[in-house]
Amino acid sequence: MTDVDSSLLPEGLEDRLPREAAATTRVMRSLQDVMHGHGYDRVLPPMIEFEKSLAARMAGIQSRRMFRFTDPSSLRMMGLRSDHTPQIGRIAQTRLAEAARPLRLMYAGQVLTIKSDGLDPAREKLQCGAELIGADNVAAATEIVGIAVEALQAAGAKGVSVDFTLPDLVDTLAEKAFPLAAGQIEAVRRELDTKDAGGLRDAGGEAYVPLLYATGDFDTAIEKLAAIDAGGALASRIAALRDIAANLGGAARVTLDPSERHGFEYQSWFGFTLYADGVRGPLGRGGTYRIAGGAAGQGEPATGFSLYPDALIRLIEADEPQEDRLFLPLGHDREAAARLRAIGWRTVAALSADDTAQALGCSHVLDGETPVAA
Repeated sequence: MTDVDSSLLPEGLEDRLPREAAATTRVMRSLQDVMHGHGYDRVLPPMIEFEKSLAARMAGIQSRRMFRFTDPSSLRMMGLRSDHTPQIGRIAQTRLAEAARPLRLMYAGQVLTIKSDGLDPAREKLQCGAELIGADNVAAATEIVGIAVEALQAAGAKGVSVDFTLPDLVDTLAEKAFPLAAGQIEAVRRELDTKDAGGLRDAGGEAYVPLLYATGDFDTAIEKLAAIDAGGALASRIAALRDIAANLGGAARVTLDPSERHGFEYQSWFGFTLYADGVRGPLGRGGTYRIAGGAAGQGEPATGFSLYPDALIRLIEADEPQEDRLFLPLGHDREAAARLRAIGWRTVAALSADDTAQALGCSHVLDGETPVAA
């Protein structure tokens, strides 16, 4: 009797079979090639770290989303990463603390969470991104947004769009322009997130209601945001958003939702979400933030993005081209086969007289020293 459970995978985990694996490899290589071309150096942090390090390095990282267990060697709690960003922060502030700033680092690998997000059942995801450490100004944000868009387009994404937000919008306005009591701030943030004008008024955020309508196409939305009388509190941010959008030069459609907070738990003054035609949900997010533990306890400034390309891979997987394969019969010329592999051919050698090019899915057969169509 077959043990069915021995063939099952846990919920939210899956195998990547040859075609999807090939598409995955190509997409991840394309993303990383763009970042590498812009001067970002790859680092490879471990999959597992001490939970305290992962949870404390970046505000907003939730340790309850991580798989945790006790290390039998140190008897300390360990965590399986759910996000690369805090690991990059640790590397920047420890092993690369003396490296020149701004420091450009990139990463790629898998992350794992205890629970899936929303309608996406996956708990294991690919994550690829870049971090510009030591800068969170307009120039840094412009570079990061531009690279993120270029990387997605190089990987095959069509109709890329970028949605800008201001993660600290409520905090900025609550200080002086639209004052709020300490107990009101979180309620106002929540009602802005849900786009509930009535709930916003009930929470004491009457002045914040116009922000709900400063959304949509960037040029129109930024004018609505600028028209909100905030005593100049948003002037520098509005100018920054205009500069970043202008520097994209039409490479992507730009929209604005200044009060969006979902997915921006640790970003500071600027955030953005990336979308593409045919892909359900966001392909990535980024923005400015501070790495805990910086000089004078203020945290080191940084700007970066994380891409989650699994949905893009599923979209383009069916179009992944079939590679030519060269069948090598028994007794073939080994030197000729080696020369052909050196120039890019994939070879499949016969192991018995019963093996054929057709049975092994080969498009060509080695005839002497020359590949011929099967």
